[in-house]
This record gives sequence, structure tokens and C-alpha cells, in this order.
Amino acid sequence: MKMIIDLLKEANALLEGHFLLSSGKHSDRYIQCAKLLQYPDKAEKAVKFIVGKLEGVNFDIIVGPAMGGIIVAYELGRQTGKPAIFTERDEGEMKLKRGFNITKGQKVLISEDVVTTGKSAYEAIRVVEEYGGEVVGIACIVDRSSGDIKYPLYAGTKLQINTYSIDNCPLCQENKPIVKPGSRKLDI
Repeated sequence: MKMIIDLLKEANALLEGHFLLSSGKHSDRYIQCAKLLQYPDKAEKAVKFIVGKLEGVNFDIIVGPAMGGIIVAYELGRQTGKPAIFTERDEGEMKLKRGFNITKGQKVLISEDVVTTGKSAYEAIRVVEEYGGEVVGIACIVDRSSGDIKYPLYAGTKLQINTYSIDNCPLCQENKPIVKPGSRKLDI
């Protein structure tokens, strides 16, 4: 787990400031895994740690929700020899496109870079279930959830990061400028 944190630090992927999360909550730190995943050697090392945790987990295909789960899905697929596809938003709704398909009964591993509330993962899970697939778990580089994810979580590392509601955010009270670093469009 320390190795993942070291990789994140080497890639300057652990950011400090005032951030608006996809959940609508605020945070004083943000993990920008894209900065880690831009380096194939670092991505390989981070995902290899996750692959070790997947020993004994039976899955047929990996599905990564765009954007954060795509590169993780690819690298998981490369290292496990399994196909890797992704869901993407079309008019605000997560869908399978580009001719990708999941067959009924297929065992699916969801991949993510960071899991906080699981919002993107759950959107991908809904798509998988519409196709009749069976989700066996979620693999991610960083678990920063509060332990309330409904599926087995196979994480490279777990990080506790302060999260605040907009009504109780000390960073807002200090008038610190807020940044929305993720890919999901939100109204600020």
C-alpha cells in the first residue's frame, strides 16, 4: 500500500487545496490519478498490486467507467489477459457504446482509479446489469470511501481524506477558491 502512495507522490497526483468532488462535497485534498496513469511504468506497478488482490476472483471481463476507469481497465486487462471495455456518458447517461457488449451471466469486474462514493462505478454497474452481467467487485487504485460500497472492493491503497458538506466546509468559510478537477460536469 505504501508503494501506491509513493507512486502517487512521485507523479504529483496528491493535490492539496479546496476541491469540489463529483459527489458535490468539498475536500482539502484530491487524488488526480491521471497524473500517475500518464506513466505506463507507474500504472503497471500500481495495477500489479491490485492484480495480486484479485487472486481467486472469477471474472470474464473488465468494465471501466469513463474517464477514470478506462486506463485502469486496460492495464488490468493487459495483466490478467481478460478483455477490457468501458462505459461512457451519452447525454448525461452512462452507456456501452462502440460495439461493446456484455453477455447474460458474464462475470464483470468494474475498474476505477479512485472510489469515494462509488457514483461512477454504480452507474457502470447499472449498465452491466441491464445487459444481464453479474458484477463480482470493484478494483481501484485508491479507496477513499467510508466503507459503504456494496460490492467487494479490491484497492491498491486506502486513504482517509477530509470531506465536507457545503454547509460545513471550513475552506469555504476561509474563502479559499474552489477547483473542480474531475471529469463529471457539475454546477458550482
